[in-house]
Amino acid sequence: MLQVGLSLPRFPGGAAGGFPMAKLAEGDNTGTGQEVLGSSPVTIMITSEADTWDIDAASCLGCGQFVDWDRMPDPEQQAHIPRDILSKPPKELKKLAREGYWAASRALRAQVYHQLIQQVACRLVTPDALVYRDVASRLFGMPSVSSHPLPEFLEGCSMPTYCLNLEGVTALKKILICVGNLFPDITYSPILPSLVALLLHYSEDEAQCFENISRLIASNAPHTSYIDQSFLAHQASCMTFGDLANKHCPAAHKLIASTSENVFEVYSEWLSWLFHDLPFNYAIRVFDVYLLEGQKVLYRIALALLKQYRLSVTSAELEGTDIKADLQAFVQNIAEHVSVDKLLERAFGIRLFSRKEIWLLQMANRKALMERGITMVQSRQSFHLAVDMQNFSSSIVTAQEMRIVWSWIPERFSLFPPLLLFSTSEDGCSLQRFYTCCEGYEPTVLLIKTTEGEVCGAFLSSDWSERKKNGATSGFFGTGECFVFTVHPETERYEWVFIKKPELAKAVPRSRQRSPSPSPASLLGSSPDGRSTSSNHLTVPTPQRKGRLSPFLAIRHFLLPSKTASMFMSGSREGIVIGGGGGQALSLDANLLWGRTEHCETFDNPPLCQENFKVQLLEVWGFQNA
Repeated sequence: MLQVGLSLPRFPGGAAGGFPMAKLAEGDNTGTGQEVLGSSPVTIMITSEADTWDIDAASCLGCGQFVDWDRMPDPEQQAHIPRDILSKPPKELKKLAREGYWAASRALRAQVYHQLIQQVACRLVTPDALVYRDVASRLFGMPSVSSHPLPEFLEGCSMPTYCLNLEGVTALKKILICVGNLFPDITYSPILPSLVALLLHYSEDEAQCFENISRLIASNAPHTSYIDQSFLAHQASCMTFGDLANKHCPAAHKLIASTSENVFEVYSEWLSWLFHDLPFNYAIRVFDVYLLEGQKVLYRIALALLKQYRLSVTSAELEGTDIKADLQAFVQNIAEHVSVDKLLERAFGIRLFSRKEIWLLQMANRKALMERGITMVQSRQSFHLAVDMQNFSSSIVTAQEMRIVWSWIPERFSLFPPLLLFSTSEDGCSLQRFYTCCEGYEPTVLLIKTTEGEVCGAFLSSDWSERKKNGATSGFFGTGECFVFTVHPETERYEWVFIKKPELAKAVPRSRQRSPSPSPASLLGSSPDGRSTSSNHLTVPTPQRKGRLSPFLAIRHFLLPSKTASMFMSGSREGIVIGGGGGQALSLDANLLWGRTEHCETFDNPPLCQENFKVQLLEVWGFQNA
């Protein structure tokens, strides 16, 4: 267990109590602004009760007693603080924070931070400044040398100290020790030291900083979180970022997947980019918007960093490079590439889905981790399984090609190794056999090799047994996580059209039910009763019943401008269709021998191979959850 040595002599009187601290601060040699928790003992000088606790807020607000001003990047500019600033509507406050208004004055930022955090909805019983003073006096108030362990949830974590002086570093450790005492449910939280350190720059005393961080820890706003407090939650957040990077930064993702054996190992550092590697003047601007907008804004800014990184490097430059370390160095030197204003502008130009939709993704990732028994701290490599390059065998793709396809699928499924469910070379060209082998597995990956040697396929998010829920009328089903792709001659992925343009699909109000899916019967050339149908006719099946927790990107969450933009997958006795609207991304006949591909509205894809093709081989892969 890590230990912090706390030497606690008491100095009587204000001047005598303050002087030793000043002398210590002069000797502060933490030039890097970072420290590994527990690396060395820290001497804490305790002043009298009057000097330490009874502070006049009006005179000390923003006084910066914990700051080494020589290390602050820019001199502070004094600005008029409007009295009504926090009475402005949330939308205007967000705009001010995004534009860096708080940076105009240290006093303004200190005032805004405190008042914003006081407005955070949190649990009824949340420790406040009075509680901190009581606990701190019991822990650190004895006039003797004692040793206090740092909380176990910080073991191995680094601690950026930014521009704190020695008094500030000492205060940081004291606050973290008290957090450990008063929040025993926290088991893993690598981001916490950074947030406390940033808050200390703008706190009037330790007690105020503790109260503010406690409110962020205890926040209970729906679909919103500030601080992950367990290994499970932290890993789920990292997986969620990986999913978002996969969707919103395809060029960067493709580059990383081609140069790194473990893509997730790179993405697992995303929070460290923001609150460990970014310089102080960037990190504090991130913190400005984070207090108003929660964790979703962190995803935006990390995605913007990833996009900027892709613009700054080439594949050739990364050959043989440790991309994880290279990304870290890039973020540390971000000022050489983009200003903080431009970085935030690009971040807010990324159109993410709603906070609720991201929350659903995070919950799905947590569930997958729990199903794998991943709840305690452990090495990522022990459970995040990539495609086994030695033992993987497919008649259609190489292990390297399958690794690329695997890098596209949602993180929660890539926890599991691929499992061959169906192959025409072993199971024959039977659609019924196809259904029998694939039912019960969700999701699946379909691979097709044509007689011309072209290779394409689809990631299908739903169980093929879903086709039975509409009775004789086989409707489209699946979710917005479905996508189609090509492997040979070109490697490319085509996702749901609203991934790139989420603004086209508005969130459905809670009172609204999902619109039923259109039927693909006309696309297969006949209706259920065998009569031919018009190519413009769409049969509307009975709506599916509401079941378990809504999946990520379920179409019932959105008001779509056209039903043809959500035609993901469908199956009947006549064949299968993937993608619809103006054409089918893929369609196969009942013998799995002939197929057709064309542009469709759901995925906005070009033909994936020759428009009319003959199947040489077809495979379906599932996810081995054992």
